[in-house]
Amino acid sequence: MRLTSHLALMLLSLGVAGYALVVYGLLPLGIGLHPDMRATFEAQRIGIYAHVFAAVFTLVLGPFQFSTRLRAARPHLHRWMGRLYLGIGVLVGGLAGLYMAFFAFGGPVARLGFGLLALGWLYTGLRAYLAIRARQVVEHRRWMVRNYALTFAAVTLRLWLPASFAAGLPFELAYPVIAWLCWVPNLLVAERMLQPRPA
Repeated sequence: MRLTSHLALMLLSLGVAGYALVVYGLLPLGIGLHPDMRATFEAQRIGIYAHVFAAVFTLVLGPFQFSTRLRAARPHLHRWMGRLYLGIGVLVGGLAGLYMAFFAFGGPVARLGFGLLALGWLYTGLRAYLAIRARQVVEHRRWMVRNYALTFAAVTLRLWLPASFAAGLPFELAYPVIAWLCWVPNLLVAERMLQPRPA
């Protein structure tokens, strides 16, 4: 990954992680949200907090896991960060996200979008874990690229939302579409990155 791309990835990921810690850790739950979303969050406090705070692990740790320098200089640290990333971030965050998808604002379209995102996040995390357990390092890295593309949905969601507001789109119409836009393009970009480059 190029240095500029890696820095942008890190800044956006850490920025959204910091935002989540402030909004969900210091402010009243659901402040500034659509009233229906706020009601759901208040009724599902454990689910939303488990999802958000576990996902913060992935946003914070993920960019460092792609550092070639860190992997070479501190392989033990890389392994422990990977365990936290997958064991707390993806497993807990993904299961909580799958649960919360059943209550997502935006009807069946949004629920399906967020549900498939959670399932994809869990699946790619499992494949990455199984690959490294089998010492298939290249496959592990490929699955981790896919997994972090889905993790990055937390960032792209927060880019699409203000863009939809700026475009004047009704939230009730935009949100179900964003439930897909926040992760499908990310995964397509990841797959493109994983394609062999022409000689």
